[in-house]
Amino acid sequence: MLVFTNILVAIDGSKSGDRAIERAVDEAKVWNAKLHAVYVVETGLFSSLPIDNTVEIMYSVLEKEGKAALEKVRKTAAEKGIAASTHLKRGHAGTEIIALARKENVDLIISGSHGKSTTDSILLGSVSTYITTHSTVTTMVVRS
Repeated sequence: MLVFTNILVAIDGSKSGDRAIERAVDEAKVWNAKLHAVYVVETGLFSSLPIDNTVEIMYSVLEKEGKAALEKVRKTAAEKGIAASTHLKRGHAGTEIIALARKENVDLIISGSHGKSTTDSILLGSVSTYITTHSTVTTMVVRS
């Protein structure tokens, strides 16, 4: 029988990410597992722009969005009696998620199937594909 003791949910503030949060909290409750949530600010988004204050302001806005999304995970989990550890990262989303899963000894990664907009949908879709392709642990992709 497969038992999960350490779960990581990858979020992005989208409806699909919200469904992943719900599923991750439910799974953590069922398995009495530790819950981690990660929001990755994708640093490749502005790679074609010159590095100046504008780019840092854009990253700052995304980090603020990430902190709000992670707070939502904490609240949702707390309502069901689960403590959630949160992680805000910068980099390539798929790589950062898998690296965190290794670091935290995760045995289940949960992510949404697509992001907030058409562009995000393509990006997050590729992130969930990257995770399922490159992760050595069980991965669940939640559809909205």
